[in-house]
Amino acid sequence: MSLGPIRLRATAHTTLRPATTATITGGFWAARRHTNATVSIPQGPERLERAGNLANLRAAAEGSGAFTGDFPFQDSDVHKWLEAAAWQLADGQPADDPGRGGLAADVERLVSLVAAAQDPDGYLQTYYQVAHPDRRWSELDWGHELYCAGHLIQAAVAHHRGTGRRELLDAAVRFATHIDSVFGTDQKIDGVCGHPEIETALVELYRETGERRFLDLARYFTDRRGHGLLSAGADRDRPRDPGPAYWQDHLPVREAPTVTGHAVRQLYLLAGATDLAMETGDATLREALERLWHAMAAAKTYLTGGVGSRHEGEAFGDPFELPPDRAYAETCAAIASVQWSWRMALLTGETRYSDLVERTLYNGFLSGVALDGDRWLYVNPLQVRDDHESRHGDQAAHRTPWFRCACCPPNVMRLLASLPHYVASGDAEGLQLHQYATGSYATDAGGDEDGSGGGAVTVETDYPWKGRVTVTVDAAPADRDWTLSLRIPYWCAEFTVAAPDRQDRTETDRGWLRIRRRWLPGERVVLDLALDVRLTEPDPRVDAVRGCLAIERGPLVYCLESVDQRAGLRLDEVTLAPSARTVAEHRPDLLGGVTVVTATGHRRSDGAQTPLTAVPYHAWANREGGAMRVWIPGS
Repeated sequence: MSLGPIRLRATAHTTLRPATTATITGGFWAARRHTNATVSIPQGPERLERAGNLANLRAAAEGSGAFTGDFPFQDSDVHKWLEAAAWQLADGQPADDPGRGGLAADVERLVSLVAAAQDPDGYLQTYYQVAHPDRRWSELDWGHELYCAGHLIQAAVAHHRGTGRRELLDAAVRFATHIDSVFGTDQKIDGVCGHPEIETALVELYRETGERRFLDLARYFTDRRGHGLLSAGADRDRPRDPGPAYWQDHLPVREAPTVTGHAVRQLYLLAGATDLAMETGDATLREALERLWHAMAAAKTYLTGGVGSRHEGEAFGDPFELPPDRAYAETCAAIASVQWSWRMALLTGETRYSDLVERTLYNGFLSGVALDGDRWLYVNPLQVRDDHESRHGDQAAHRTPWFRCACCPPNVMRLLASLPHYVASGDAEGLQLHQYATGSYATDAGGDEDGSGGGAVTVETDYPWKGRVTVTVDAAPADRDWTLSLRIPYWCAEFTVAAPDRQDRTETDRGWLRIRRRWLPGERVVLDLALDVRLTEPDPRVDAVRGCLAIERGPLVYCLESVDQRAGLRLDEVTLAPSARTVAEHRPDLLGGVTVVTATGHRRSDGAQTPLTAVPYHAWANREGGAMRVWIPGS
């Protein structure tokens, strides 16, 4: 894949730039992306047809018909699917998939439908076109008009980069131009959307088109949030006022001390603010973003990387309010966290952001899609109790084929389809590997004007099951030193590295293992990360799990599921000692092939020993129902 979701302008104020080309060819993520390409993405049009999303577009295009669905943002699911499909077309379908032409045809059909639904003035949101044309731009708090526009723009950018075609990009430019004519402080609507998304999309549209007005509009929406522009009261459909912090309208971004409110809204806003900081060099904005990220990572993020501890408002809670059984940890929030942290990694060059990307990808994000690619989790708790009572609308204890509010499935599809983009970066000194996935990665950052001087590597690894990562330098400047930088995960206590004997310098620099020398094509570096099992203690300020332990190995968080334990053993009876012996064993016959961790626990009732088997958290809820827990009381 070349040129993923972020394509920085030449003048961008960043430390790193995304790899110019990136392709995942094997291993763990290739298998998950194959399922995404052959199962998840192809089912999208049929799901969207059944849910009425496509009928709404046809109604807007034809000027007749009723709106279908319970939410005004139904269009956004179509846009996210189009983005996913466009990245997949750019990446190429698996060789054994007979539906390559089918996906391209589906994309062309849906692009034509979206374009046909657009009004002559550029406006496009079927809820207001079909059901409430008299309310256009009057319900910015709950209407999601700008949110849908943002997803349309991101889909259009992906479609243009992935296929070279302009139909969807032209529609997005028309809509963005219309928005620019409507919003602003000079005799226009002075307002922001209740659900951020437009900010990051407008910056990317600026990057794609070079039109400065889109960057200026993104700055306007970012700077005007936090000034009480959204409704202070309830609307006709929502009788309760959630308060300004719910949609981050209580304080400007630069003044906010911590993340708060609806988790997805907050993180989409901060991803957009980071895009703005990257393109403008705004130092005060960067300072605020670093502060807010630290507040989230230190006190408002689950062990799995999930965020959002309150079902009420799908929101962040107080610092260290991280109950495992009541975790909301929406899949979309995990995706938003990855998007924001990756931007912060590019902005600063610091590994801590990529550490959180890794934790979230392997755990809080990947748990959102079943191994078969056909079922989903909206909510990702860290515990399901024995005798759990499933209630109407309960999305926490079982997977479902689709949702009434179907934001998560196409969101998962688009992140998996664009995943190679998040693996590597480049700068004037060389290439950096942030994540470890078998594939090929290249950068022209720091290269000569004629396109030479960049570098390329091939990676081979069985990560996360094994800790060995072999990197072959395929190309590097012949006339100067070039640096290969490998991220050493923060959880890794020991590692070894084998590199060519004639290297000039190897050093560890704030989480980076940097190997600088004049490389010859074909030279290899072998990094071995120790994947020891860890029994992790929680921060004592997290009251809900004080005195508990969690099992981790490498980047993976583990959990106990009832189905893996002795018959009759209740998980609420299990304890685990900090000194418990643990053994890791790869089980190719289980859950598509996973490494399990076995340990000796005890029954609380009588202290008797009992064997425990833990599986990777991302693989839970793929078999029969039952109890599950990440945090195990200590004994």
